[in-house]
Amino acid sequence: MTAAPAVPTSPHVMNTYGRLPIALSHGQGCRVWDVNGREYLDALGGIAVNTLGHNHPKLVAALQDQVTRLIHTSNYYHIPLQEELARLLVERSGMTNVFFCSTGLEANEAALKLARKFGHDKGIERPEIVVYEKAFHGRSIATLSATGNPKVQAGFGPLVEGFVRVPINNIESLKTATANNPNVVAVFFEAIQGEGGVNPMHMDYLRDVRALCDERDWLLMIDEVQCGMGRTGKWFAHQWAGIQPDVMPLAKGLGSGVPVGAVVAGPKAAKIFAPGNHGSTFGGNPLAMRAGVETIRIMEEEGLLANAAKVGDHLKAALQATLAVELASGAVKEIRGQGLMLGVDLAKPCGALVQRAADAGLLVSVTADSVVRLVPSLILTTLEADRIAAILCPLIQTLLKEPA
Repeated sequence: MTAAPAVPTSPHVMNTYGRLPIALSHGQGCRVWDVNGREYLDALGGIAVNTLGHNHPKLVAALQDQVTRLIHTSNYYHIPLQEELARLLVERSGMTNVFFCSTGLEANEAALKLARKFGHDKGIERPEIVVYEKAFHGRSIATLSATGNPKVQAGFGPLVEGFVRVPINNIESLKTATANNPNVVAVFFEAIQGEGGVNPMHMDYLRDVRALCDERDWLLMIDEVQCGMGRTGKWFAHQWAGIQPDVMPLAKGLGSGVPVGAVVAGPKAAKIFAPGNHGSTFGGNPLAMRAGVETIRIMEEEGLLANAAKVGDHLKAALQATLAVELASGAVKEIRGQGLMLGVDLAKPCGALVQRAADAGLLVSVTADSVVRLVPSLILTTLEADRIAAILCPLIQTLLKEPA
């Protein structure tokens, strides 16, 4: 195995990331090259961001065209592309209104503000929001407080109050935790937890929570930042359960790499914000909106929802077949997820696989200490899926044989 070449680091950039010694130069499709000319198969997709892969000719041409027109104005004025992207999202979600921002964190902050104002409008002085163990909603103080990871919360207390935390996929725990609590106003979760280890919410659970929210007049808020925008084979992961949320934060794949965030609201939440309640300087700017509009258009032209489902099933089956012995022994606990959002859960920490995979020409991530996360671009082919399995599985098998 050849070690990756050293990459100089800048003394002027804050030390906030544990970076690999790789500097990427350019990409094409699901492949990228570093500054030394080495090629990698990209199974991380910018962490579920590069929906259309790298250097997609239709997206590049559209963005070049938009740069010659307008990059940014402000929300003092009407932005036709904003209205167009809102219409596309409303049509595909069945919801009614959209607020645009720039990141998933901002979208989740807006959702939390919506929930609190929903409560205040009902006369609840100290609204509380149900959130989940292992959740990840961002790194601002409020979204960090909603997040269920003590490691990323450490050093940033006091956290924001007003959250009730429950385990996933246990409706009785949710009912018990909220019993006789008149301050609860919303339930907030990821349809498939990303940073928490690629943990899907069960379809029956999603339907049960929807019914409970209706019964108790709560907002159902589903974070689709990582699992939305076609990643599972439907536009939004919760749609597999046949339900609709009241609030849905989006980001990541919405702009194929251009920063775009959105909060989509249904009738129960669409009129909560009034002018002056919320805003964003960069949110909804023409360049970002063009990226979102073109992403959806190209996804539909190229059948990428169906591709995500088909190639995702193929990749999952390839991983299960190659790791069958390890699955049977429990050394690999589970291969879970849907479409092109998959996690390989090992029975031991596996952070070392990130560098080893890169050394072998494959980009992946490890989350929740022991889960290899695969979130490639939605243009991935079955041949590329086979290549991912061919590189990754032997690395997993080698790591599992090493002493703890």
